[in-house]
Amino acid sequence: MPSPVAILLVGIAVLAAAFVFAWWRSAMAGGHPHRMPSAPQFALGAVTLFFDTLGIGSYAPTTAAFRFLRMVPDERIPGTLNVGNALPVALEAFAFIGAIAVDPLTLLLVVPVGALGGYAGAHVVSQLPRRPIQAGMGLALLVGATMMFLTNMQWIPGGGTSIGFAGTTLVLAAALNFVLGALNGLGIGSYAPSLIAFSLMGMNPRAAFPIMMGSAAYMQAVAGAKFVRAGTYDGQVALGLTLGGIPGVLVAAYIIKSLPLDAIRWLVVAVVLYAGISLLRTGMSRRAARQ
Repeated sequence: MPSPVAILLVGIAVLAAAFVFAWWRSAMAGGHPHRMPSAPQFALGAVTLFFDTLGIGSYAPTTAAFRFLRMVPDERIPGTLNVGNALPVALEAFAFIGAIAVDPLTLLLVVPVGALGGYAGAHVVSQLPRRPIQAGMGLALLVGATMMFLTNMQWIPGGGTSIGFAGTTLVLAAALNFVLGALNGLGIGSYAPSLIAFSLMGMNPRAAFPIMMGSAAYMQAVAGAKFVRAGTYDGQVALGLTLGGIPGVLVAAYIIKSLPLDAIRWLVVAVVLYAGISLLRTGMSRRAARQ
C-alpha cells in the first residue's frame, strides 16, 4: 500500500496538473492577457517565494508590493496571489513533505481538508465587489502584522515536541485548516496563523512546515483554478510570480536553506502594517464618498 507521503505528493501533482490545464485553457481563450512578465514582476515572484520557502510567507509582502507599485487592482489581488503562487508552493510541498517526519494520519486528514476550504473561499471571493475585498484584506493584513509582531517579540509559545495530533485535537486541527483554506481565497496567507495555532496545540514547529506547505499546495491549486475560471486575476502578473517564484523556491529549499531572518521579519511587519492601513483607508474612503 502506498505511504501517506506518496499519496499526498501524488495528490499535489494531480491538482497542480489540473490547475495548469485550467490556466492554459484560460490563456488560450484570450479573455485575460498573459503577456511576458516585466522584470519587476519576475523579481517580485523570486524574492517573495524565496522568503516564503524559509517560512516568512509571501501573501502579505506581495500584497504590500502590489499596492505600493500599483501593479494589480485591489479586487484582483486575491486571484493573482492564488494563481501566481500555486506552482511554486507545490514545489515547496515536495521539498518539505518528504524531508520532515510528521504523523501519517495527521498529514492525510489535515492537509487535504485545506483544499476544501480553499475552494469555498475562492468561490465566495471571486464574486465579491471591490470594497469588501479591500476591507477584508486590510483587516487580514493588520491581523497578520500583529501575529508577526508577537512572533518577533517571542511572546507566543515556541511549540511542543509532538509530530502529529490525535483524537479531539486532530479534529480541531482539521477544522482550523479548513478555515485557513477559506481565508486563503481572500489573499490571507496561512503560514503564520497555522504555525502559531499548531505550536499552541503542542506540535513541534518544524513538524508544522510539511502540514503548512502541503496544505497551501492543495489550497492554492484548487483556489487558483477557481479564480482562473472566474477570470478575477491579472494573468501577466500571476505569470511573473510563477516564473520568478519557481527558481526562488529551489534556491531557498536546496541551496540557502536558512538565513538570519530577524531583521527581515521586522521589515515585513512594517510593510504589511502599511499595506493593511492603506487598504482599509481606501475602502472606507470609497464608502464615505458614496454616502
